[in-house]
Amino acid sequence: MIEPPPWFAKGLPHVWLPYAQMKTTPPPLAAVATQGSRIKLADGRELVDGIASWWTACHGYNHPHIAQAVRRQLEAMPHVMFGGLVHEQALTLARRLAQLAPGGLNRVFFTDSGSVAVEVAMKMAVQLHLNRGERGRVKFLSFRGGYHGDTFACMSVCDPDEGMHAAFAGVVPAQIVVDLPRDEESEKAFETALAAHEGELAAILAEPLVQGAGGMIFHDAEVLRRLRRAADSIGVPLILDEIFTGFGRTGTMFACEAAGVVPDILTLSKALTGGTLPLAATIATGEVFDAFWSDDPAHALMHGPTFMGNALACAAANASLDLFEREPRLDQVAHVSALLARGLEPCRDLKGVVDVRALGAIGVVELEKISDLAGLKRRFVERGVFVRPFGRIVYLTPAFTISDDELATLTQAIVAALAERG
Repeated sequence: MIEPPPWFAKGLPHVWLPYAQMKTTPPPLAAVATQGSRIKLADGRELVDGIASWWTACHGYNHPHIAQAVRRQLEAMPHVMFGGLVHEQALTLARRLAQLAPGGLNRVFFTDSGSVAVEVAMKMAVQLHLNRGERGRVKFLSFRGGYHGDTFACMSVCDPDEGMHAAFAGVVPAQIVVDLPRDEESEKAFETALAAHEGELAAILAEPLVQGAGGMIFHDAEVLRRLRRAADSIGVPLILDEIFTGFGRTGTMFACEAAGVVPDILTLSKALTGGTLPLAATIATGEVFDAFWSDDPAHALMHGPTFMGNALACAAANASLDLFEREPRLDQVAHVSALLARGLEPCRDLKGVVDVRALGAIGVVELEKISDLAGLKRRFVERGVFVRPFGRIVYLTPAFTISDDELATLTQAIVAALAERG
């Protein structure tokens, strides 16, 4: 047994880890380097990363083009406040995102995390109605199985029963949460909720095609079209949270493109910088922005994160967009998708497996339950892979640039580890 490095032993007693019961959770792995789709540990082991650091490292780790862009920006100007000042990287990125986003999404508000991007989207929706003289539109219609972040407003629009935030009922504001309108029964329930709350709704909020952290739950494009029609029918914005699905993860640059749906507000983060630095964006249509364009100072959007439009992060994001333009990322996603579907298919015959599914660079094995989550994670590490199952799913969201051999290592490890469960 190799002793952990001194920094690990000295520092671990002072850190509070995410999504972990600190008293009982096993110690985390000590990472010292990354490259491509691999993570090097302090004890010398290398793991093939199956989730690209929470879905962010779409180009793989340490891509030289992104690294060089960040180094150049670091030498010139690592950060400057975005109040009263702007800089080339942020304005260039805003222009490129406006050109890349579908439809009339052309005003970009930068933040530093996905949760804050969603909070800003919600704030925009409420204030849009206030600026137009409409009072009382302060509720959001969101969906079971959904996840939009861990801050308080975001918690309120996550699944209130199955999600991790149920303990905060009574603290977070109550929203209108229903099933996605996938079939006749759920569509009727959706329409009933719309009719009952039409006058108080500020917006409809959803994750397009895949509800990510809620369980990698897939739905088809027609669901998004129903949401678009519903939002139009009651005169509220449609907010699509593409923090997980944006930048190619589902096979198109943005998931909403597969449905031909343009939201009024779009949120992005995670893969925006290629997994290198924290950055998020809330992109609104000109129509939404126009509700804030006024001689009245009170109509301004009063929000401004300290590190908004950080120059290093924007440089990384611009470099990431370069790679989408120069390298065949969406073709790679299609290839990864086929290999995920084929590699995980043997799990369908294993005991306790409910479903096996793949969409873009997302592969999912859904189980009846996972009795020993820590033990399953340990078995993956023993097989040389880093995979983090949660709830009752085991999933892969690898880098788009992962090699066929590395992807086979991941899928074979999942098949073998699940077969060992008996």
